[in-house]
This record gives sequence, C-alpha cells and structure tokens, in this order.
Amino acid sequence: MAASADAEVLVGLGSDLDFPVVEQAAQEAAGNDRPLHLLHTFDWHAAFAADTVAAPRDRAEQLITQAAQLAHQTEPGLTVRGEIVESALLPTLIRRSEAAFLLAVGDSGMAGSGQCVPAETPAVQLAARSGCPLLVVRREPPPQGPVLVGVDGSPSSHLALQWAVQCAARRDARLLALRVVEFDEDTDAVTEQLSEALAQHTSRNSAVPTECRVVRGDPGQVLVDMSRSAQVALVAARGDEPGRAMLGAVAQSLLYHSPAPVVVVRGLAEMPLTGPDTRPARNRRT
Repeated sequence: MAASADAEVLVGLGSDLDFPVVEQAAQEAAGNDRPLHLLHTFDWHAAFAADTVAAPRDRAEQLITQAAQLAHQTEPGLTVRGEIVESALLPTLIRRSEAAFLLAVGDSGMAGSGQCVPAETPAVQLAARSGCPLLVVRREPPPQGPVLVGVDGSPSSHLALQWAVQCAARRDARLLALRVVEFDEDTDAVTEQLSEALAQHTSRNSAVPTECRVVRGDPGQVLVDMSRSAQVALVAARGDEPGRAMLGAVAQSLLYHSPAPVVVVRGLAEMPLTGPDTRPARNRRT
C-alpha cells in the first residue's frame, strides 16, 4: 500500500498520559508535511455507569482540546483535527490505519516494566495488524542519539532501511544501520552487503551521516541494547522469519523492552531497491 498525498498522521489518544505521543506525532506530521488527526474513542456503557452521563463526554472533549493545543504549541501552523468516535479503540485504529501515513500510540507503560507483556496490549496488536507504519512512543523523552534501524537482508527490512534514511534526513541525525549475524556467518561479506544496500538508499540523501555495523549475537537483545542511546529505533514488522505470523520476534523485543520510541514499518508495498524517485520532495516518506 502507498499512502495518498493527503494521508494523515493518526494519533490514538486514550488519556492525558498520551500527551508525549501528541508531541512526537506533531513533529512527525510537520516534518512530513502531513496533517495531524487526533482520535479518541468514547464508551457510552462506561458513561452510563458514571455519576452523570455528561461528565465523561465533557472530559473526552476537554482531552481533544488540550491535545490539539499541545500539537499547535509543538508545531505552530500544523493542520490538526480532533475526533471522538463512539467505538472500541483497537478495531477503530486498525481500520483507520489503512488510509493513514503513520499511526502513533503510547506503549501502555510496558517499556521498563520488567513484566510479561500481554499479547492483547494495544501497541502489540497494532504492530501486528496496522495498515501503515506504527510509532510507539515512550513516556520518557529519548536522548538525541542516532536513528537506529535493524536490517536482516529481507525485503521488508529494506523498506525499514528506506524509511530510516528519510527519518534521519528529516531529523538531521546520524543513521546507524545494524545487522546481527549468527556466529558462523562471514561478517566481512555481510558488512559489504549492508553497505551496498545503505548506499542505494542514501544516493538521494548523501548529506545523511551513516554508519554500518555488523555484530554477532541475539538480534532482539542487541537491538534493544543499542536502542538505549538512540532517538528512535526502526524495524520491519516481520523480517526474514517465514515461520512467524504478523509480528516477528525482533520487533516484539523492541516493542517490549526498548526505552526508545519504536517505529514498526509495515503496511507498505515492497519497492525496488534501485531506480529514480520521481515523487515530489514534499510528498516523500520519512
């Protein structure tokens, strides 16, 4: 799927705990020349159980208003619209993500919790089922480190690499492309392959400082460790793991354990690794 030129950055807004999501999503929307769409779901059953039916609806309206104000403070001039939907959050976001450029949500406090993360956690379900790339925002701000992307050589990981290059260019940040290999693999050959792939994707963004790194170890653990100093970590939803369903083990590890914001790149059509980019600069993905 390719997002239309007017596709929005969509925010799943649950409560005021998601205000860090609004800030980062506003920055992504402004950097990509996209409008921001704040979406909050309203449960009438819970409203009828409250002391007054009007109070929960008033709080929902106030939440949208405060979030829109925060988005405008973060990125003045940004086009922002808010919406309250009388529906369940998860199916609504999955359906709306099919037409979105990027979906942004909070991590439900799972980063650093040290607990087993249920598979039904919204961020996990969206990472597996979203129709567009998913940004999972942590409650603590990230350091101003590099943009980190995990690459395993699969076509989907090359899409993640392409997205990461644009992300680094927009943020004026260094890009660190990381490949984790088994202990019996030839690291020199893998490093050459990774360098060639990165060179293809940076041919139109030659000003982006880049680094290729090939290390041995467990991919999930290595990426989590490296992400501690990254401003954002990117990974394909499911890389070179044919036995996996909708979400690979590495993507799960980053979602569960990385302290950095994570972009799970999914919902994009596989694109050729060579050939000119004929889209106008303002409509290119980052």
